[in-house]
Amino acid sequence: MRTDIIHYLEEDIRKRCEKESNFFGMGGYHHIRAVVKNAVQLAGIYGADVEVVTIAAWLHDAASITDYALYENHHIHGAEMAGDLLKGFRYEEKKRELVQKCILNHRGSKVMEKQSPEEICVADADSISHFDAVPSLFYLAYVQRKLDIDDGIDFVKNKLTRSYQKLSERGKEIYKDKYEQVISVVV
Repeated sequence: MRTDIIHYLEEDIRKRCEKESNFFGMGGYHHIRAVVKNAVQLAGIYGADVEVVTIAAWLHDAASITDYALYENHHIHGAEMAGDLLKGFRYEEKKRELVQKCILNHRGSKVMEKQSPEEICVADADSISHFDAVPSLFYLAYVQRKLDIDDGIDFVKNKLTRSYQKLSERGKEIYKDKYEQVISVVV
């Protein structure tokens, strides 16, 4: 396990999230941390490479938190950023390419075929992470988007429902109870 890379990423991502220029605030960090936690758990279930999944999870939204102007295509920019960063660490080429595929294919809103267990882990972890970071979603709704109470509740409920629907079929089975529990609290 390349703990040097993982420790670097944890600190680097935190610093990027702490910057005033980060549109998502520290909610972005909590989201990314939840993606890492869930991706590692899913790697055990799917038999995926834990190191690749961990690195990809830390980097999956790096472009968004670095520059909000990159948000629309953050999966593309993030994959490029990851490739450059991992080359600097002399990370094995095959694993680097797999990390980049995980980042490129993590967005549920961009339907792309996920060909590896690692890609499924990161994409499912990204979707389900919203269930671990409900306060961040409310922060996004009320602070960043300045929604009123009812619109904020609808925003969060819709985000959670869309996130669940983006899961792989196996992911939906794994997280069905969690989804129902969180939705019952929000509604």
